[in-house]
Amino acid sequence: MNSPIAFQHQSLRTRVICKPDAVLELPEELRKLQARRPMLLCSPRMARSALFAQVQSLLAPWPVTEVSDIPAHSSVDTVQRMVALAKTSQVDALVCLGGGSVCDSAKATALVLAEGEPLAQHASQFTPPSTVVTPNFVREKLPILSIPMTASGAEVTPSLGIRTEQGTKLLFWDAALASRVILMDPHANLHMPASLMLATAMNGLAHCMEGLYSKNRSPITDALALEGLRGFDRSMRAVAQHPHDSNARAELLVAAHLSGMVLASARSCLHHAVCHVLGATFGVGHGDANAVILPHALRFNAPAVPDALQRMAQALGLPTHADQAGDAVLDWLGHLQAATGVPTRLRDVGVDRERLRSVAEHVLHERGLAYNPRVVRSAQEMEDLLNAAW
Repeated sequence: MNSPIAFQHQSLRTRVICKPDAVLELPEELRKLQARRPMLLCSPRMARSALFAQVQSLLAPWPVTEVSDIPAHSSVDTVQRMVALAKTSQVDALVCLGGGSVCDSAKATALVLAEGEPLAQHASQFTPPSTVVTPNFVREKLPILSIPMTASGAEVTPSLGIRTEQGTKLLFWDAALASRVILMDPHANLHMPASLMLATAMNGLAHCMEGLYSKNRSPITDALALEGLRGFDRSMRAVAQHPHDSNARAELLVAAHLSGMVLASARSCLHHAVCHVLGATFGVGHGDANAVILPHALRFNAPAVPDALQRMAQALGLPTHADQAGDAVLDWLGHLQAATGVPTRLRDVGVDRERLRSVAEHVLHERGLAYNPRVVRSAQEMEDLLNAAW
């Protein structure tokens, strides 16, 4: 007799508008939220774009506070500066134009404004091998409106990571931090290079794959992850072949959104644990780190997750026999990397091989290990994985 179904699932209160020129809905969505003093966030690269000028024009009726220099992985100093500006300007909504670093900065700012300083006191705490303590936040947070410009899905999730001066990442989770409004605009997304969209899509793809074997998975996240997996397979190849096709961009944004919904409840595992350390240590772009590490993390976990690999293989139309599914999925992933031109080696994204041992030791203290299906027993296992990726 099968055991009874038992699971927990985190649903979100997010409004999604997906259509060409969805960005034009920004003023009306701000009015619906009764926002009077928004803060606009973006990276230096995005601040130089015509899209940023368009968003500025759309926000002209409001007194807007701008932060247009958010760095990759953000930083504690950046968040402190944003909190101070938000208090001075009495900001009551946050508008994100960009990807994960911009969204995480907005989430961290909203968290500190509601729960108090310093930021670090609100971080989740991981005790190996499998204990995660996440503060129970109950205060209302400022609404976040996001225009996603990458395929990371960060705008959907209630989680975030902020880089410290010491080269580590503080991780946080609060259901109230997911974006209240998401404007998925495939025309606007054409302002981003296809190469960046494809690298960040490897992050979203990893959300789906890890979600299928996370200890925190559920039937709901399984369904979202499988559909996301199929969407990434189609859309990543389409974007690679037709970089300026807005329909391909739209499908990629939808797949990324599904992946964010998976991460919001199933959480992340070993793969993201490694990528967080690489990003915090070397400043490697999160998409690039995901592109390189995903097959190696999947290969490490494969012996513990035959059922998940069979589900992936079935969704992708690959051989599903127990002895073939794992190799079939890994072969598919290798072909997808080649077809999309994403990085495949750590040496190519600025990682110093001499520091891999230190990275391996830091991975042992990452929260993602708590949800990983295979127990990580030593830093040597992680060093072997990293050397294979180098």
